[in-house]
Amino acid sequence: MARILICEDERAIQIALASLLQKRGFEVAVVSSADAAIALVGAERFDLVLTDLALGKGKTGLDVLARVREIDRDVPVVLITAHGSEKTAVAAMKAGAADYLPKPFDNDELLLIVERVLERSGLERDHRLLLERVEREQGLGAIVGSGVAMRRVFSLIGKIAETELGVLVRGESGTGKELVARAIHDRSARKKRPLVAVNCAAMSRDLVESELFGHEKGAFTGADMRRVGRFEQAQGGSLLLDEIGDMPLETQAKVLRVLEQRSLERVGGHATIEVDVRVIAATHRDLEADVKAGRFREDLYYRLRVLEIVLPPLRERVDDIPALALRVLEELGVKNGRPAPGLSAGALAALARQAWPGNVRELKNVLQRAAILSGRPELEAADLDLGEALPRTTSMDAPPLDVVPFAEAKRQASEAFERRYLGLALARQDGNVKRAAESIGMVRQSLQQKMRELGLRRAKDDTEPDD
Repeated sequence: MARILICEDERAIQIALASLLQKRGFEVAVVSSADAAIALVGAERFDLVLTDLALGKGKTGLDVLARVREIDRDVPVVLITAHGSEKTAVAAMKAGAADYLPKPFDNDELLLIVERVLERSGLERDHRLLLERVEREQGLGAIVGSGVAMRRVFSLIGKIAETELGVLVRGESGTGKELVARAIHDRSARKKRPLVAVNCAAMSRDLVESELFGHEKGAFTGADMRRVGRFEQAQGGSLLLDEIGDMPLETQAKVLRVLEQRSLERVGGHATIEVDVRVIAATHRDLEADVKAGRFREDLYYRLRVLEIVLPPLRERVDDIPALALRVLEELGVKNGRPAPGLSAGALAALARQAWPGNVRELKNVLQRAAILSGRPELEAADLDLGEALPRTTSMDAPPLDVVPFAEAKRQASEAFERRYLGLALARQDGNVKRAAESIGMVRQSLQQKMRELGLRRAKDDTEPDD
């Protein structure tokens, strides 16, 4: 049961708010001054503070907000503001308020805001705790990879997170673009504020602007109350515009205006609302081709693509498949409350032979299905519903993603080839170094040296005879 602290100096409003929230099942405490609210938050645990902006003489709701943020940043604060004080409310949002409610308000609107803020606060807290645990255990959150391409991605994430510039994350569907966006946000100065994600391809063309910018009550048929859009929800934080390439042209123009002016107007409204949001865009589309074809605005393209991260497809990350597969199975085991199944050498070899057009998302689906249906403590190749292996392309077939000195480009290509080639040779021989070396015409000691250089591991310990 969530505990809510009401700070209101008018007795009648105190009683009305407390009664309304208690009927909805919340535990409520009521105080009439900022000092009393601050003292109580310091002494007890609350899930939300609901405070009037104007509290008579002395301190105001902004003082309550500031002190609550100092005492416990996890406790969201919602401000009740007087009519005509929208500028003050926007300032409060920038200072860390979770939302605001202008007077006069109806009960349904109040309950909607309270429940939405509590839900968002709970999700943010759970996400932060999970992130902290994963950070301790894995180093870079849920993104798995140790090859050259992914090491470059990790380096870019660290550098980009330190800036406030726009970011464009590109890659095929299923490569983990949202994970990269979250990693950037969680390492930025905005990490204490929300990351709000919106899938542009999944939004109705008729409602996309209401979703992004919000709307006022009565703005259109069905708009029975004011709605705060995704830009405002991300106030002080980051907004992920996923699949930005699927956004309608007319909406692209309005998004560009928001980015340039750092303000917006809700649909059906006239008040200018300032927004402080870092936009991270993601797409699987060829935006350059879309610009040439007139499907995507050139000015928005350059506004978004200040910094860019290109994620490699899974077929170019064969050496990362074992770690990815084990992570997926481990997460499934935790979710189901049972030990995670293992993977036999044959199963790993079968996974390495696939082209994975659906990338990490497809790998995850295959492993989850196999783990649930087989019931084995260790999955075999026969448990994997893989179908016929598809021909794979390599990073050497693709055009260079950026310009590097020739010697460095050659070194990277050579290392990627050796890692992929030797990894597949080992997988075909179930990790037996001696047989793998013989199959490709290498001396066993030379292969072992290469494995150490590339970080490849064998199925058996090096001291164990290979015959």
